[in-house]
Amino acid sequence: MTYSIYGEMALISGSANLELAEEISRHLKMPLAGRDIIDYPNENIFIRLHHSVRSQDVFIIQPTTSPVNRNIMELLIMIDTVKRASAGRITAVVPYYSYGRTDKKDQPRVPITARLIADLIGAAGADRVLLIDLHAGQITGFFSIFVDDVTAFPILAKYMMDKKLEDAVVISPDVGAAKRSRNFAEVLQVPLAIIEKRRTGNLPDAKALNVIGDVRGKNAIIFDDEVDTGSTLIEAVHVLEENGVRGIWCCVTHAVLSPPAIERIRDSSIRELVITNTIRLPPEKRLDKITVLSVGPLLGDIIDTIHNGRSVGAVMDRYDEDSDIHHPPR
Repeated sequence: MTYSIYGEMALISGSANLELAEEISRHLKMPLAGRDIIDYPNENIFIRLHHSVRSQDVFIIQPTTSPVNRNIMELLIMIDTVKRASAGRITAVVPYYSYGRTDKKDQPRVPITARLIADLIGAAGADRVLLIDLHAGQITGFFSIFVDDVTAFPILAKYMMDKKLEDAVVISPDVGAAKRSRNFAEVLQVPLAIIEKRRTGNLPDAKALNVIGDVRGKNAIIFDDEVDTGSTLIEAVHVLEENGVRGIWCCVTHAVLSPPAIERIRDSSIRELVITNTIRLPPEKRLDKITVLSVGPLLGDIIDTIHNGRSVGAVMDRYDEDSDIHHPPR
């Protein structure tokens, strides 16, 4: 058992990614607390804890993945359950934060849903939140509680460095992801190229137009925070093929893989899609060309650090050192 000023640590998992929660549990050598999650016929969610968490430092592990709205509601109800059970402190561990793309009012009469979800997590009773690779950094400012937004960057970078691809170039799938991709290129010590694209209205698909940078005869590494339907990714693949790349790899933190992403990736010339397990990958989506890297140890180390009141930044620096990379400014 470990203790801090907030009491003994307790780990509780929602139903969205139990496999990841179990990895974190094994890494910390601490069992997950028992709980019942019941979906009633009227679609109401009921949660009951098996044991007391009074005065404990509780970490609730629940990415807001598909079914998104149900899992968000489960997270909020679980926070409320733990709050009413007199927990000492509550940290919502949300490896994937849905609605992160709705982070600004970029047209008339639209919501800022990323802010709404942040407000709901705080209102439910969470004292702090732990996130991985938010789509937009400004989302951390939407919370009125403490926020730690950590990154899978060193895990992905180490994997690609170990592949030792010759004549590599990092590809930003659009201008908006250029800074993130530039940092990845800097760590791999390879050049950067950018795909110019256009999105029509609020439709999920985008049209890639051309490549800014030299990619002919090179091994391309597309780097982004997430892949959803795969439209942006596959458009980038087509443009890169037209510009004479040798081979195409892709690295993303969050594999949402909404239909028809799997079919698009399977039928594409992508040699390998490297993802993390922030989102559970069900058996029907497991392709031979998909490699899954675990963020379980990272989250476990961050949870232990938060529990013991140490520096989260120091943990990320250690991951950079262990991965033999120099992380550019975040």
